[in-house]
Amino acid sequence: MMVQFISHHTERYTYLDGIRLVLEGGIRWVQLRMKDATDTDFLRVGAEVRKLCTAYHATFIIDDRVELVGELGADGVHLGKNDMPIREARRILGPEAIIGGTANTFEDIREHFHASANYIGLGPFRFTTTKEKLSPVLGIDGYRRIMQQVREAGIDIPVVAIGGITSADVSALMQTGIAGIALSGAILRADNPAEEINRLRAIIQ
Repeated sequence: MMVQFISHHTERYTYLDGIRLVLEGGIRWVQLRMKDATDTDFLRVGAEVRKLCTAYHATFIIDDRVELVGELGADGVHLGKNDMPIREARRILGPEAIIGGTANTFEDIREHFHASANYIGLGPFRFTTTKEKLSPVLGIDGYRRIMQQVREAGIDIPVVAIGGITSADVSALMQTGIAGIALSGAILRADNPAEEINRLRAIIQ
């Protein structure tokens, strides 16, 4: 079961603090998401994240900014519904780059699959404060329904659940057929983030 961490900043943690925290805790997939940052700030933080991910042998994905993947030496990019189309990103980045796409429906997943995405971020599971312009909330029933459609269509692509997920949700989500979960606030807002990561990893294992 894949665990992805999507960067966020809080009063306690900078983007870099949060990423260092989860890498120390054993998470090996980091997405640097800094929606409102300038390219200069993104590159500055991204260069440090690249070093950390290399040191921890972690996958380093950046959010949206296809043009910065090469400059940062990132492993790939995650594209939201209003970002560059996946086909175009694939043309620019080539066959080796990891490209993920955000989905809210089965139709989104099918489209991304045929456009050569490597994985899907399906959500949101519930309301989340870490993302603006939220798509309709899916809930556990939404995941069951969509993952059944994916299986029936013979679509073979890792689907990662995202959006307001906590450790209490993971067991039920795993039973829907997803390949992983993506987390942000659940870790950074925990009283003890290291304990929360251990709790999540224990459930998944």
